[in-house]
Amino acid sequence: MPGIALDPATTMLGLVDVQPTFMPGGALAVAGGDAVVPVINRLLAGPFAHAFATQDWHPPGHSSFASSHPGRAAFDSVEMPYGMQTLWPDHAVQGSAEAALHPALDQRRIELVVRKGFRPAIDSYSAFFENDRTTTTGLDGWLRARGVSQLFLAGLATDYCVAFSAEDAARLGYRVFVIEDACRGIGLPLPEGGDTVTAARARLAALGVGFVTSADLLG
Repeated sequence: MPGIALDPATTMLGLVDVQPTFMPGGALAVAGGDAVVPVINRLLAGPFAHAFATQDWHPPGHSSFASSHPGRAAFDSVEMPYGMQTLWPDHAVQGSAEAALHPALDQRRIELVVRKGFRPAIDSYSAFFENDRTTTTGLDGWLRARGVSQLFLAGLATDYCVAFSAEDAARLGYRVFVIEDACRGIGLPLPEGGDTVTAARARLAALGVGFVTSADLLG
């Protein structure tokens, strides 16, 4: 793609939460979430020599589960010590089939799997930080040790874990692109109007995050 050099020495594909729990039939299903898998596999077979993946990995009774808050429902918000937290259905429970990386995902070029959200009292959207915004996953150090300066992100969901990962990557100094047809979003309505996908895209664009499609990269 003009203006984007896919130098394998400095470029990495990041696969965010490509897990059955976020796909049709899963506990926190994203509409069309399973459609990202074949797109990602084409990217892994094509221009990207190196990739990492993230994996939501919650213990039973995690503090972000609505079931852990009597009287609360999924998608309510509650105040946590680290700020406001959306409550979710129980999902990505450690060791479950739903929490595994999707079985159809081609993992041969995935060199690191970052498990996040495993601390019982802190949720984690970003590949780089837990939701307290100070506890790191270690991914930044690993990428820098590898000499990576440019990231392309794909996976689930566009408006949460992909968006938070892209935002943190941009703030940390990486050149960042979101591969739009390799992502799907939840699209929760916002009180001020619009939805979380539209808001996330605007926020990322303001930070200089680019948006591409797999066709731009595969030619």
